[in-house]
Amino acid sequence: MHEMSIAIELYRGLRSEIQSRGGGRLRRATVVVGELSAIEPDLLRFAWESVIAQGPDGGALLEIEWRAVEQTCPHCGPVAATTPGGWLRLCPNCDVPLLLEGGRELDIASLTYDESETRMTGSLGALESLESKP
Repeated sequence: MHEMSIAIELYRGLRSEIQSRGGGRLRRATVVVGELSAIEPDLLRFAWESVIAQGPDGGALLEIEWRAVEQTCPHCGPVAATTPGGWLRLCPNCDVPLLLEGGRELDIASLTYDESETRMTGSLGALESLESKP
């Protein structure tokens, strides 16, 4: 499950950003996940909960914004998918190969944190112990 390593890196990036702003406790993070990113949102949420469970940011929420792939014909413009997650190879109007746009995102869109909490000293808490397990 590669979502665990992704959750760890997301958390590291968020902690780094919070530390660069003077520290605080993470409350919520929003990430954008694209359909072609090979990331399963439910598994990412599960991994996230494991990463933050015992650390200083325990209970921080992870919100995921799903971004679907858009199919576009170079001649006719956007083409609606026939089924969710299903794609056509050729434009149904002119038989030209379709282009896939978007869907590869994995971006941190926003974070919410409490500045009033005890400032952290750079430790990732439970994350360090999680990584040290065999």
